[in-house]
Amino acid sequence: MSTKEKGADAARTIYNPLGFKKFYNFVLFFIFGGALLGFTLARFQYLSFDHGLCPEGGGTLDCYYYTPGSLDKIGIQIHLSAILPASFLAVFQFVPIIRYKLLLFHRVSGYLIVLLSAISTAGALMLVRNAQGGPMEIQLAIGVISFMFIVSIGLAIYNIKRLQIEQHRAWMLRAWSYAGSVVTMRLVMMAIAHVLSTYEHLGKGYSHAMPCVKVTYLMFGQVERILEKYPACAQFFDGSVPGQAVAVTADGNGDLAELTALYNMIFGAAFWLAFALHAAGVEIYVSSFVVQQLHLTPAEADRLRNVSYQKQLEAGMKKPGRAGLTADKLGDAPRWIPKSTISVSAPGSGDAASDENLAK
Repeated sequence: MSTKEKGADAARTIYNPLGFKKFYNFVLFFIFGGALLGFTLARFQYLSFDHGLCPEGGGTLDCYYYTPGSLDKIGIQIHLSAILPASFLAVFQFVPIIRYKLLLFHRVSGYLIVLLSAISTAGALMLVRNAQGGPMEIQLAIGVISFMFIVSIGLAIYNIKRLQIEQHRAWMLRAWSYAGSVVTMRLVMMAIAHVLSTYEHLGKGYSHAMPCVKVTYLMFGQVERILEKYPACAQFFDGSVPGQAVAVTADGNGDLAELTALYNMIFGAAFWLAFALHAAGVEIYVSSFVVQQLHLTPAEADRLRNVSYQKQLEAGMKKPGRAGLTADKLGDAPRWIPKSTISVSAPGSGDAASDENLAK
C-alpha cells in the first residue's frame, strides 16, 4: 500500500464515522462549521450583559447605545439569546451521521433552530438604527442579511414539507452560509484595520462623523481634552447644538474614539465583501442554476431528488419529483426524469431509510 493510500485510509477513519463519504465535504464542514462553532462558543460570554458584553469601563464599541430600557439594549439581548444557541445547534444539523442515526434530534433541533432564528432576526432589526453608529450602508446590510436568512429558512421549510429534500438541503445551506458571513466579516475587518493602522500612507486621511455626545462617552467625559481635539463640540457642551457632530480621525493606534471611528467606517465594506464571498461560495457548492463545472455536489442532489420523487409519489402529490421549488417547475429547465432504480441511502451509509425518515 502506497503512502498516499495509507493517508487516505487514515483520513477515512476520521470522517467516515461522522457520516461523510467525501473528503472535501468533511474539509469544508471542518473549516466553515468549525469557524461558526468556535465563534459561537466565544460569544456565549456576551449573554452576561454587564460582565461579558458591556462590562463597566469597557465592552463592545456599541455599548454607548445600550442604555437601560433602550430599544438597542433589548434588541441585542434578544438577538444574542436566540442566535447563539441556534448557531450552536445548526452546526450539528450538517453532520450526516446525526441525520442518519438521530433523526428525532435532527427534527426537533431543526424546529427549535427555526424558532430561535426568527426571534434573533427580530432582535437584530430592533437595534439596526444605531448599529456601528447607524450609517445607511450598515442599516441596509443588516436588512439584507436578515431578509436573505429568513427567506432561505422559509423556503427550506416549504420544501421539506413538500418532501423536496434536495431543495431543503440547498436552502438550509444557503441560510447558514449567509449567517456565517458575520464570522468572515470580522476577519475582513481585522485585516482592513491592520492595514490602515500599519501602513500610514494607506490609512492617512480617513475620518468618520460622530456626535459629540458619543465622543464624550468614548473619551470618558474629559471635557478639556475633547474641546482641545474637537473645538466644534463647544456648541454641544453649551447646549446650543445638542446634536453637534464632528469628524473623528479613524486610527487603530489612537484613543478609543478614534478606534471606534475606524471600525464604524470599515464595518459596511467588510460586511458586503464577506456576504458576497459567502453568497457566491454557497451557490457554487449547491446550486443547479450555475454551470455544471461549478456545481460540486450534483450526485448528492440527484440522489436526494430521486428520494423526493419516491416520497412524493407515495404521498400522492401532484408532479412528483418537482412538487417543491425546482428549476424545471419554475423556469425553462428540461423536465427532470427519475431514475428507474435508485438508492435511497447515502452512499455507503448502510441506512436505506435515513432520508425517507427525514422527509416524514
